[in-house]
Amino acid sequence: MATTLTQSEEAQFIQTIEMFEVITQSQPNDYQSLEILKEAYTKLGREAEVVSTAKRIAQAYVLTGQFSSAILEYETILQQHPNDPEAQQGLREIEAKSATTTTSPYGEETTLFRRPEESVDSARHAAIPTTDGLDDGRKQMHKVFVKSKLIAEADFDICWPEVDLTAPPTEVCTPFLQVITDKALVATEVALKLISDRTRLPCLPLERYEVDFELARSFPAALCRRWCILPFDRMSKSVLLATTNPFNQQVIRELQAVTNDRLLWYLASPAEIAKNLQKIFR
Repeated sequence: MATTLTQSEEAQFIQTIEMFEVITQSQPNDYQSLEILKEAYTKLGREAEVVSTAKRIAQAYVLTGQFSSAILEYETILQQHPNDPEAQQGLREIEAKSATTTTSPYGEETTLFRRPEESVDSARHAAIPTTDGLDDGRKQMHKVFVKSKLIAEADFDICWPEVDLTAPPTEVCTPFLQVITDKALVATEVALKLISDRTRLPCLPLERYEVDFELARSFPAALCRRWCILPFDRMSKSVLLATTNPFNQQVIRELQAVTNDRLLWYLASPAEIAKNLQKIFR
């Protein structure tokens, strides 16, 4: 059932649908983007698209070996549409596949989202940045760029930013991807595609998205500036964030200290993230 929406809200959901349909067409296994699509269609009361997207979500779960999640998705469809032949067939196929296939993880290179059942309280003790044991993703990014021989070891060491954890930054800190772009070592588009291929996180054309400035301002400016991350939209209990470094575990710990929402991550141009942050936190 559609909720009562203002013209602005309806326009935002339509824009979200247009953007994430493009993303999911190029990356059909991206179930987190499909979930966002499903939510947007639900808000607009477009039941046929809700059901169709739910089936795409179930198929994405199957393809990534997450059979229990796929079963839940199909069973939810059948609760509303008990005679849906595609959902019925999907369950039969899962039963056949699950007998011979083991579950495989999705995006094992990164854990840049937290499931709702995880407690914020359990992470608060690790939220304050310290230099001891800091995991800012350097090791994983080294694997992506140096092991692939895209960047020389010496260049990587020079370009990796040293983050000051002793004082809140007053400007957006320049992330690694922007440094290697500025030094003409790797183009931004090439770097983002390489990370996307490794992590399976989709790239978002942030310049075409209407960023929710008020949502972004609800997060600490220092956190967003230091790690060059942008909370750009919300869907129910999920916050959508843009990053250039999906391996940074420190930023996850800091975010877990300030929100209970599920965090959904997307890759985006460092220049576009910085430009939005400069507008948001003047």
